[in-house]
Amino acid sequence: MRLSVKSEYALLALGFLSSNYGKGLVKIEDIANKFDIPQKYLEQILLTLRKSGYLQSKRGASGGYSLSRPPENIVLADIIRLLDGPLAPINSVSKYFYANTPIEKNQKLMAVFLDIRNYTAMTLEKITLLDIT
Repeated sequence: MRLSVKSEYALLALGFLSSNYGKGLVKIEDIANKFDIPQKYLEQILLTLRKSGYLQSKRGASGGYSLSRPPENIVLADIIRLLDGPLAPINSVSKYFYANTPIEKNQKLMAVFLDIRNYTAMTLEKITLLDIT
């Protein structure tokens, strides 16, 4: 697994929204300025998160974004899978994105990559937005 810049920005934005959970809406400009994220790129990321049910938004001068559920109910694994796809280093050991790969011809190699996938998934599925704020 390798995080894209998109996932990094999403996790930074979600962490910020988590720290403001229950305090009202956060303007996109505030997030973009705090983390030096290009605003247009951040808009695309937040739109994806909103369409996937992680955020809610309101338009207008008093508008902004907020988490659509408590931060302790959003795990990092789900966000990374949404934006980057599988947590597995190869598709043949992926739980949700399985596809055949050449490594399947060697069961010992498969076991190594399966262990990596399991450790990564187990770790990221335990960490919530609340944990990173």
